Formats: sequence, C-alpha cells, structure tokens
Amino acid sequence: MTVAANNPRPRNRVLVALLVVIAVLVAALIGGEFFVRNQIKSCMADQFQSELGSQVDVGLSWKPVLLQAVDKKVPYITIDSDDGSFGPATGMQVHAKVENIDLQASNGNSGTIGSSSADVDWSTAGILSTIQAQTFGALVTGVTTDASAGTLAFDVGPAGLAKLTVKPTVAGGVVTVQTVGAEILGLGLPTDLVDGVVQILTDSLQTYPLDMKPTSLTVTDSSIKISLEGGAFTLPASGGSTQAQAPSSCGLLT
Repeated sequence: MTVAANNPRPRNRVLVALLVVIAVLVAALIGGEFFVRNQIKSCMADQFQSELGSQVDVGLSWKPVLLQAVDKKVPYITIDSDDGSFGPATGMQVHAKVENIDLQASNGNSGTIGSSSADVDWSTAGILSTIQAQTFGALVTGVTTDASAGTLAFDVGPAGLAKLTVKPTVAGGVVTVQTVGAEILGLGLPTDLVDGVVQILTDSLQTYPLDMKPTSLTVTDSSIKISLEGGAFTLPASGGSTQAQAPSSCGLLT
C-alpha cells in the first residue's frame, strides 16, 4: 500500500505570511520612529531658535522617541548654535546638553530636568559686533585678546588712538569685568564709555537659560570661552516665555 507524502506547502505559506507581517510591523515602527523624531527635532529647534536668536541644531538621545512618548522620560537632548545670543551678546557659539528630562506635568509645571551644561565660545568678532550695536559703539573700532594676561583690549577712536583694557573673571557663579587700563595719550577715557563697555560685557556674561551658572572663563587668542553648569530645574507650564518651555510643547512628548 502506498502512503501519500506529507505536503509542506500550507505550513510554509503560514510561515511566509507571518514573516511578511513581522517585516511590515518592523518597517512601520522604524518609519514612525524616524518621522516622529524628525518632527520633534524640528519643533524643538524652532522653540530654542526663538530664545537663542539664531538657527540651532537639536540632537535627541538614543532612546526611541515612541517610547519617550509613553513614559515621558527623555535621557538628554543636545543643542548647538553658531550665532547664539544671551542678553545683549551676539555671535556666541553654544553647545549645550540637558539631561534627565521628565515631562510628566504636575503642580502647575510641565516637567523637570536633572541637570544641564553648556560650552560657550564668544569670538572677538562677536564681542565687537555686540559693543558696536550700542549707542556709544561707533567709538570702538576693534577688539583683541591677550590670552597670557586674560584680558581684552578695545581700540577706541580712529586708528585705535586710545585703548580700553578689561579683564573678565568668574567666581562663585558670577562673572565680573574689571578695568585694567583706559587711556588716550596718557589721559583717561570718558567715564561713560568705559562704564558702558564694562556693563555690556558684564550683562552679556550673566544671562543664561535653565538657571545655568558660569563655572570657568578663559580668554584665548581669539575669544572668550565659558563653561556653564545647572542643576535640577522645573520647567514652567506652557504659556511661559522662557527657553525652558521648549521641550514641553513638542507634539507626542507632552
């Protein structure tokens, strides 16, 4: 008697169908992840751009955004700007990182962050542009640095006839700017000009987002470099006007 051979085709068809379904689901998840990630990066960039006054690049953590949308926890985000503005300052290069973000709203806020840090590079071109934008700025024609002395020298008047030299330092989370020299042909420069330059520099080096404070300041051959650090911070509820509001208004993460 002849026994009919088993036909494996039905089982193979089920396996193939299952693999197709899995492939479609994986493709949909990957496509959804990339789409939502790009949307949120664009949204955050728009928010931080309004605060920094320039184009910014936002980087998201390794954690899938679709998972972040569920548990409201973001390991970190990075923010880069080539022409940031803090206070009256312009032309600052900024690289910032915000860590341990919890976007679960409570008690009138939109979440919390665990810590933040930033590296800021303010070039002499940016410093000069900031000073020249003031009412007295036309009198200042150039800026140079002395890295060994930790000072900035401002040329005042035609051909740098006069010089104003200042030294910025940081202590206890506060930047101070001290006048080292201010003379024109042996005579003192006008007090209003000296005070104006010192005040603008001081204001530019004091205003930072997320309650970050300066921890170090270095004068290089072509810029001032500042390191900033911030601790735990409560994100204000939507409708506030601070930079910290940015993560609370980006689509699926809220």
